[in-house]
Amino acid sequence: MSKEVQPIFILPEGTQRTSGRSAQRNNIMAAKLVAETIRTTLGPRGMDKMLVDSIGDITITNDGVTILEEMNVEHPAAKMIVEVAKTQEAEVGDGTTTAVVIAGELLRKAEALLDQKVHPTIIARGFRLAQEHAQKALEEIAQPVTITDEDTLKKIGSTALTGKGAETAKERLGELAVMAVKKVIEVDKNKISFDPDNIKLEKHTGESVEDTELVQGIVIEKETVHPAMPKKVEKAKIALLNCPLEIKDTEIDAKIQITDPSQMQAFLNQEEAMLKAMVDHIKGTGANVVFCQKGIDDLAQHFLAKEGIYACRRVKKSDLEAISRATGGRVVTSLKDLSAQDLGSAGEVREEKIGEDDMTFITGCDNPKALTILVRGSTTHVVDEAKRALTDAIGDIAAALKSGHVVAGAGACELEIAKELNKYAGTLPGREQLAVRAFADALEIIPRTLAENAGLDPIDILVELKAAHEADNCWAGIDVNSGKIVDAWDRGVIEPLKIKTQAITSASEVAQMILRIDDVIASGKQERAQGPGPHSHSEDY
Repeated sequence: MSKEVQPIFILPEGTQRTSGRSAQRNNIMAAKLVAETIRTTLGPRGMDKMLVDSIGDITITNDGVTILEEMNVEHPAAKMIVEVAKTQEAEVGDGTTTAVVIAGELLRKAEALLDQKVHPTIIARGFRLAQEHAQKALEEIAQPVTITDEDTLKKIGSTALTGKGAETAKERLGELAVMAVKKVIEVDKNKISFDPDNIKLEKHTGESVEDTELVQGIVIEKETVHPAMPKKVEKAKIALLNCPLEIKDTEIDAKIQITDPSQMQAFLNQEEAMLKAMVDHIKGTGANVVFCQKGIDDLAQHFLAKEGIYACRRVKKSDLEAISRATGGRVVTSLKDLSAQDLGSAGEVREEKIGEDDMTFITGCDNPKALTILVRGSTTHVVDEAKRALTDAIGDIAAALKSGHVVAGAGACELEIAKELNKYAGTLPGREQLAVRAFADALEIIPRTLAENAGLDPIDILVELKAAHEADNCWAGIDVNSGKIVDAWDRGVIEPLKIKTQAITSASEVAQMILRIDDVIASGKQERAQGPGPHSHSEDY
């Protein structure tokens, strides 16, 4: 008589598990959907997305990484695709949509190979070989660029701004981006370093995007705390405080018992004397401007105004750090420690009305590498998108100078690499050549999408493009306005090499990682106890 075998549970109850072909199919499907979502935003004729969050705030953009971050993606494989966009943004500052679209297409091509019974590890190996060969091919066709090639740098900025909400002012913004990067970039023995924090983008509604301006210094959205304070201070000595100019409350609950009216007056006099001592200490260091991250007491404001000191309170930490870099001042966390050595210096600090708001301009700084671009626009949504576009342009120009090489856009680059990969595939003996050919086909998604988003026939365009590249026209790309094949380099459609190398590397690596997953084990969510009882909780924790 056989005993009944007791089932063995090695995973907790509620755990979901998909494995084998089913797991691969689900992961590829999720990744493809993410890519499809933002594919329509690619190129000069790309459309925008309106994203509404849980509290009703609206973002209108065609910036890939912004869309993906606002979407709150939940699927684990889809999250990996979002990471591709974040890496691209961190490394280059632009090309996020390109990277995600290529990753999605690589997985679509891989799925067709899986259906033909090609093993996932062979596809992954073929993708790795294709990625390495694509990088070499990119480096061969790339053209050099230096900090003196101002015309080329302007074209890079203009290309980054094309297709964004601020495209109407792309010439003006491109010029400002080049000026800003050239001023803050540092060259040391042929090594170029760029700190994006040295360029502060301050946005303000009113006027049009064309009225965006470059300020040699720092602009903060703050006004003086007291109407009697000076509106302009020349030869400014600036104190940066990360402590309140107020009487601190006691750490523990304290009770002060006053039995006589004169005691009350003495108490108030003491408080006034303490605030006066604080202001006297600031004055004694030689400071005539104070930027405080915390609050400033009403009485302290009065004393500062009497001493002719310009003061702003509740200044953001990032603004305080920017002022510190620009003026050479040190942020002090204890007023007692403030000394003349901690003060920053600037040629002028003034209050100026921009639109309906008062803003503080700090110019003539010790460090000329601290700049502010005052981004203007008719509405909040316009100015937000203009700021994102300008961030992309600055990132592109800096990336081009750091790598020292650029390539043409308009789909020319991707098609040239696809042509080289197809040649390379013919030299491989094994099944990897199928994966390399799939990689080459996947790169064609960029010119195809540019054509589709412009309302052109993608098949006709691709046929013409391939013919031009076969005729050794390396920079043949799509003019989305006329629908014709043009020389993208001559048209000034230029992008940093780093955008392409980073996008292809990230897309290839994430596709390989997703292909190698054959088992997804998702832990079950623990359910709360229900119903009455001593241990149940009906409220939210």
